[in-house]
Amino acid sequence: MSKEAPPGCKDPFLVANAGDGETTLSPREPRGFGPGPDRAGGLWWGCLPKAVATVPLWCTCLLGTGSPARSVALPEVRPPQILLPVPVAMATGRLGVEETLGALNAALGAGCPVWFKETRARHLRARDFLAPRRALQARFEDGQVPEAVVHAVLGLQGPGVAPVLRCEATPSGLALQLQRSAVFERVLGSVAAYAAPAAPAARGPRVILHCPSLRAAPCALRLCQLRAVLVADHLAQALRVHGVRVSLVPAVRDPHMSTLLQQLRVDWPAASEPVPTEALWSRALAEFTSAGDGGALPPGVLGSVCLKELVEGRGRSAGYDPNLDNCLVTEDLLSALAELQAAVQRWPEDSPPGLAAAPDAGVDSCTVVHVVSYGEEFRQQKLDLLWWKLDDGAPLRQKHVVCGPVKVAGVPGTLTAPEYYELRHAQVCKASALKHSRDLAQDPAWAETFRVLSVATIKFEMLSKAPQSQLCVALADGISTKGTKSGTFVMYNCARLATLFEGYKRSVEQGLYPAFPPVSSLDFSLLREEGEWLLLFNGVLPFPDLLRQTAALDLTTPGLRMAAHTEMVCKFLAQLSMDFSSYYNRVHILTEPRPHLFGQMFARLQLLRAVRKVLHTGLAVLGLPPLSYI
Repeated sequence: MSKEAPPGCKDPFLVANAGDGETTLSPREPRGFGPGPDRAGGLWWGCLPKAVATVPLWCTCLLGTGSPARSVALPEVRPPQILLPVPVAMATGRLGVEETLGALNAALGAGCPVWFKETRARHLRARDFLAPRRALQARFEDGQVPEAVVHAVLGLQGPGVAPVLRCEATPSGLALQLQRSAVFERVLGSVAAYAAPAAPAARGPRVILHCPSLRAAPCALRLCQLRAVLVADHLAQALRVHGVRVSLVPAVRDPHMSTLLQQLRVDWPAASEPVPTEALWSRALAEFTSAGDGGALPPGVLGSVCLKELVEGRGRSAGYDPNLDNCLVTEDLLSALAELQAAVQRWPEDSPPGLAAAPDAGVDSCTVVHVVSYGEEFRQQKLDLLWWKLDDGAPLRQKHVVCGPVKVAGVPGTLTAPEYYELRHAQVCKASALKHSRDLAQDPAWAETFRVLSVATIKFEMLSKAPQSQLCVALADGISTKGTKSGTFVMYNCARLATLFEGYKRSVEQGLYPAFPPVSSLDFSLLREEGEWLLLFNGVLPFPDLLRQTAALDLTTPGLRMAAHTEMVCKFLAQLSMDFSSYYNRVHILTEPRPHLFGQMFARLQLLRAVRKVLHTGLAVLGLPPLSYI
């Protein structure tokens, strides 16, 4: 990819959020891509690994200039070789942040993206999107935006583009506000399109997710290995909902490990018999080198294979450790290779029926992603090279997602995964006993709730940071619904929503409220509270894009390591729960049973229906069921 800035872009980096400080637009090297036409007229698949603020949309939109709308084609951009794309369904009919940003950037003419979406409540009081002043100065002389461009922005139309109310120059830059009542109507009139990922238009690529941590004994599974397991499981869920065919390796044979995974609500295959290794053993026998001066091999070692040639050739360009030389082959190593080999040859046909085959559906389209803890990376590099050495059909594309260390505060020694689960479960039971003034742990009606809360606590703790970063766990901290970033807090707000709708249902049965009217008859202009727009604009509207970003894997990054974005869903659900909690504490949803108040009540209930569906979908991607009470 060229490192030169696009025409009209003078600054090497554009600070995106004037009041946010979290996102930077890089015009020289865009981080993500949306759907667009290729030169052959077909569709290519793109990915969004960071923020939708960095993503232009290549499409055709309508620009209004005061005269009849004219069709303007955005610049044709040839996408880079994204080897593991995420299928993007076209013509969903929904509004999109990504689509709106693309159209806004196109209205400014050729050049790098400058618009970004606001997220903070204090900025959303006055604007929804902003083109920062510094970015406009780089695009236009003296930073003065031509009047014709402003008129074009005001008249934007097109698939997925949100309607614009006003666009005006401010000290911060060009500020834009949407027609909010129209956006409420479009989104809340079709909640299902926003609360679930878009259906793939074609059968997706094939990915093997390999998590070597699952070969450890469950009683010795360390927290850094547990983190790798949870990352792999969440990544598999996110890929599958976007049509990617995923095969999970290794199949678990230890019944105690299967029990632990069931406790943690990790969906992983099990097997009773090992995969045969005879073919690999024969090939390894031909590759064994002499034992050297030492004579005898260590106990359990079948032989030694030289990897130096591979390291200096293919391994050097792929980013393998140059110190890799010999690999001591054991039965366990051959068994691991046999499982990977079998996974390449046999694929689960779990894609929805009726999808077109992917254009690269051959054997070479297989991609292997090894999700490893930081202590397992060196051994996994050896296994990669040995696979290439012993199997001519081994996939060429292998990448590592390396999970950083887990530091436990205040606990001497090593804490295992089963001990960690038991500790969190005990804390959940203790917190409940304090809240309800009695021990509910033995009550069958509450036992499952406590198990779900324990797993939610663990998953949010392990998945709320980028997997490659170090994670610090404070075990002394108790479990509370007041901790706004915890899984317990998200579950608590799911329960509050369930209680709200159960309360409405009872009131209808008692004759206090009428039945819910058709959504098309609701007046969404009655949604004027600041918190209502925050829930829609930051929660419901961008949710499909967030799911796509979570599943995006860019295999073109140099080196062996690859970033995964498994922290996004947890962070999103925690923030959405905070916004809902603030709104719910401030606004009385179920009003007095007076007819003149019903219109606003129904509009608010429809908004909270959408919030509830988004929360439930996000929890499902994490393998967690919603709770109706805590």
